[in-house]
Amino acid sequence: MRIEENKSLKHHNTFGIACNARYFVSVETIEELKQALLEKPSEELFILGGGSNMLLTGDLDVFVLHINLKGIEILKETETEVLVKAMAGENWHEFVQYCITKDFGGLENLSLIPGNIGTAPIQNIGAYGVELKDTFESCDTLEIETLKEREFSKAECTFEYRNSIFKNEAKGKYIITSVTFRLTKKDHKTSVAYGDIQKNLVERHILTPTIKDISEAVIAIRQSKLPDPKLLGNSGSFFKNPMVDAETFQEFRRNFPDAPFYEISPTEFKIPAGWLIEKAGFKGQRFGDAGVHKNQALVLVNHGNASGKEIWQLAMDIQKKVKEMTGIFIEPEVNVF
Repeated sequence: MRIEENKSLKHHNTFGIACNARYFVSVETIEELKQALLEKPSEELFILGGGSNMLLTGDLDVFVLHINLKGIEILKETETEVLVKAMAGENWHEFVQYCITKDFGGLENLSLIPGNIGTAPIQNIGAYGVELKDTFESCDTLEIETLKEREFSKAECTFEYRNSIFKNEAKGKYIITSVTFRLTKKDHKTSVAYGDIQKNLVERHILTPTIKDISEAVIAIRQSKLPDPKLLGNSGSFFKNPMVDAETFQEFRRNFPDAPFYEISPTEFKIPAGWLIEKAGFKGQRFGDAGVHKNQALVLVNHGNASGKEIWQLAMDIQKKVKEMTGIFIEPEVNVF
């Protein structure tokens, strides 16, 4: 374990933002993690995973701790279920594909989501009708202040839409070191309600899809809409889909009768943020090297040399225009630093 100074983070964030960390270390074991916390050269910490759900708007004059813990372990299994533990530094998509090769069901709709295992519970990542909480069993953590290890159950994590205890009262207090999932071994409860998935399966003449079929459909859909961060800097969906109450929804529908929506309950409705951004005229637009992707308006992109501040300014301009035009405020899904 070696603590570096003035370390470039350009290749540690999927936006490809050029900025530096005052101090940086990458840890590969729990013991190294504890040692790094004991020796930390700065009181301020920045916990870094896969760098996929964040926007850096400048240099980080702090101690950046890169969690690079690796390993996948089957803890327990029956005829119908299996508990699989993955360390925080494992790549999310690679883990999903590992589970699919084992015919472990439950994560297939979450294929090709960028990032690592350790940051997935913080955001309660989700896609195509499935969220991490649906298969989450527990996670192991290290308390930063005391270096004590603690397990969080699903109930303790208080998962909500793109939210968890780790974004609220436990924020900055714990480092997630591993996550355990409860997955199915047979009679998989698949989720194919989304139109894009159904369309892909029909095109491939698949009537009874396996979890591999669903994963392949999701990968194809995401690749058709979302740019590869290795080729075009981005952090996936930049904004959350806004949830609105019935009164706001009715007013919105009067003004935009053709807008798509999802009824969560009789009193809560979800409006696709991508539709709102496209309606506001931003889809495919470019402002210097900061832009909005041509195929998916939810995705802000770095065309090469955009700064984090330029991308954040674009995000705020989008928020303002959408609010003025529709009356709905769209909230960032990414963490902005």
